[in-house]
Amino acid sequence: MVRLARNGDRNAFSELVSRRQAWIRNLMRRSCGDMTLADDLAQQVFLQAWRSLPQLHDASRFGPWLKRLAVNVWLQYRRRNDPIRGGEDLRDEAVATDDPARIAMDLDAALTTLEDDARMCIVLAYHEGMTHDEIGELTGIPVGTVKSHIRRGTLRLREQLAAYAGKQDA
Repeated sequence: MVRLARNGDRNAFSELVSRRQAWIRNLMRRSCGDMTLADDLAQQVFLQAWRSLPQLHDASRFGPWLKRLAVNVWLQYRRRNDPIRGGEDLRDEAVATDDPARIAMDLDAALTTLEDDARMCIVLAYHEGMTHDEIGELTGIPVGTVKSHIRRGTLRLREQLAAYAGKQDA
């Protein structure tokens, strides 16, 4: 499918988008914390993928290549817009629940309180299962800084989502 798309087959590329769309949208949503923005960024990822696909020489590397494009689109957006976030603390509002949708919403809200680099490192580590070295290579952040972002970000998320800790022990 990748080889066909690389040669300009729009139907093949449409199939690739269909197969990877949810994954890229979710990655973007976790990175930025805004569904509408995530959809826009995902669209930018696929537009850039379409334009850059002829440069992908190894079709088996499509997944990692697309992930790199997605991270680059997010980093470019962040550099262009540099949004200032208020970072509201969720501890006062957190109500532990077993509802998976509520848990996901609370996690997404907690992620938005993190600094952009920390959020990106945590999403890539826990959501994408990447190693510290892979994250450093993908984002250009030194590995030691990646580790610090993940450690501090994880601690902050644990604090904000402490209400769920009691539910797990029960």
